[in-house]
Amino acid sequence: MCPIILNRTKVNQPKGHLIAVGGAEDKGTDLEKGILQRNRLNFFELGILKNIVSLIPGKEPHVEVITTASTIPDEVFDNYRDAFGKLGCQNVGHLRIRNREDASNPEFIERIKACNCIMFSGGNQLRLSSIFGGTEFLDILLKRYQEEDFPIGGTSAGAMAMSSTMIYEGSATLAHLKGEVKITTGLGLLQNVIIDTHFDKRGRFNRLAQAVAAQPGAIGIGLGEDTGVIVSEGKILQAIGSGSVIIIDGKNIEYNNIADIRFGEPISVGNITVHIMSKGGVYNIVSRRFEGCEIVVDDDE
Repeated sequence: MCPIILNRTKVNQPKGHLIAVGGAEDKGTDLEKGILQRNRLNFFELGILKNIVSLIPGKEPHVEVITTASTIPDEVFDNYRDAFGKLGCQNVGHLRIRNREDASNPEFIERIKACNCIMFSGGNQLRLSSIFGGTEFLDILLKRYQEEDFPIGGTSAGAMAMSSTMIYEGSATLAHLKGEVKITTGLGLLQNVIIDTHFDKRGRFNRLAQAVAAQPGAIGIGLGEDTGVIVSEGKILQAIGSGSVIIIDGKNIEYNNIADIRFGEPISVGNITVHIMSKGGVYNIVSRRFEGCEIVVDDDE
């Protein structure tokens, strides 16, 4: 993996890291259908979870898994506990938060203050924004990410909810039609981006493109399965995993009819910019520049 030099002297530059993962079919979709495959975690086998663990400070890290987005929280937590355990993390807790009352539970508040890493599972991202929005729990999470060397991981819905603008609904087959992509406010860990996951497997290019057309100031980040980005300094994205990261930049859009057409009509967008990154690629979301990077192949992958 290419080295990233951190400069933490700038104002409002987060000291923590975000690790957004596009999901893995064996883990996410199958688990939500109730099919457990604990020893077949693609993201674990390909080293994405190892990237998260490598960013956790301390020799005996305390990891908390948040399964709020999932409909089967206990099964999902068991899966993560097993995977983290294989990587040497033995202190793995389950923040089983199912509603806003749980989010204000004093025990959970203390645990979010004490842990060294947070991992958001997949499921329904609207559960994350509606349950954590405006809570002390989220305030603490944002503060720790801003001021401490504190990694926050998220897969699928957990990745999509990281941004300030979040897609919460939208059929891939109808995403070229105005109004078919639903957007709301996410958790606000990452500004001026929109993240979509399971990107190639579920054909979500049009979905993310419509979201960017509606908000050209935001950069779209499409994450394939078994693929993700590590976000450093709140702006430097580095691709990890086996697939592709798609970047959609609307800053230079010259033609955009989304404001003028009726709901249900197809959108037209001209001069939208697309970048494709594989493992090791780097993109700066502030300068909006893609920087190629020599790929270092890990012997143990």
